[in-house]
Amino acid sequence: MRIFGLGMQELLVILLVCLLIFGVAKLPEIGRALGRTIKEFKKSMKEINSEEDEEKK
Repeated sequence: MRIFGLGMQELLVILLVCLLIFGVAKLPEIGRALGRTIKEFKKSMKEINSEEDEEKK
């Protein structure tokens, strides 16, 4: 399984480094914030695309 060109071993190393840097308590907060950021980004991209489509008509 490859995610973003990274294998399972690389993902585990990244997770361990994050655990060491941020601690267990902060990881869920960071995940939520990242999820909200991605959601807002997708929403704004859809709005931009719909505005471009309206301008073409």
